[in-house]
Amino acid sequence: MAQAPDLGGVKYEEDYIVNSRGLKLFTCKWIPENQEPKALIFLCHGYAMECSITMNSTATRLVKAGFAVYGIDYEGHGKSAGLQGLVKRFDDVVDDCSDHFTTICEKKENKGKMRYLLGESMGGAMCLLLHRKKPDYWDGAVLVAPMCKIADDMKPSPIVISILTRLSTIIPTWKIIPGQDIIDLAFKEPEIRKQVRANPYCYKGKTRLRTGYELLRISTDIEKRLQEVSLPFLVLHGEEDRVTDKAVSQQLHEVASSTDKTIKMYPEMWHGLLYGEPQQNLDIVYADIISWLEKRSTFGNSRLEREHKHENDR
Repeated sequence: MAQAPDLGGVKYEEDYIVNSRGLKLFTCKWIPENQEPKALIFLCHGYAMECSITMNSTATRLVKAGFAVYGIDYEGHGKSAGLQGLVKRFDDVVDDCSDHFTTICEKKENKGKMRYLLGESMGGAMCLLLHRKKPDYWDGAVLVAPMCKIADDMKPSPIVISILTRLSTIIPTWKIIPGQDIIDLAFKEPEIRKQVRANPYCYKGKTRLRTGYELLRISTDIEKRLQEVSLPFLVLHGEEDRVTDKAVSQQLHEVASSTDKTIKMYPEMWHGLLYGEPQQNLDIVYADIISWLEKRSTFGNSRLEREHKHENDR
């Protein structure tokens, strides 16, 4: 396990795990150095991105607010094994995240702690699928511009989608899906675009056929089943987002069966709310996220009460 240099009250560590398919997956964690964490937060990064560099600023902010933060690079992403940019089967990636995150939650020192998911874009879809897999396990989710539907600007025409869907089983790794440059569409700040392009762990090629099929499949499925979302959630979306559909975030807030749901829409902000906006905008977004997390982690919930009672009854 590698340790990073001191980040000022933040202890950072990296490790690798082996998943059920024998692939080495990169994992990392940021924890407060001199205090017991208020709660556990599990990061789910977006398509073509990774945790340790692009989400480092997110994790550091959360740790300085008193939370422990854990991340994993999906198969085919970041520092994990697999052909870069290839998602063969999204359900496998969900299983990888679920196995790793629940292993951390079930450690003795974490048993009494609240646990939250935080995902951006495709990572928001990951959060919803992790919740679907274990409906009563997670105490809440922060969904940042979640991929509940790919914006029309980003999708090829229906005829092209039909052809590519058939080809995805024959030539799954081919990079031939037409589309706009997602980096230019996602991040408002030119310096951040430059950093993402310079990051060797971010995939910058055209979307691979199988990956495109899987992203379309899961986002379509999530859009059809929004009413099944029952965990507490905060959904955040920029009014000027051209990557994921803000209308579906609004629909999620309206139709989800959750009794604790909050939506924040940000005028003039783009897709990359966690690190792609000017500093003053980032401060607004993080203030909303941290306030929401602190309010819920302070008082505990019925899951913790049940587990505490179960321990005492033994």
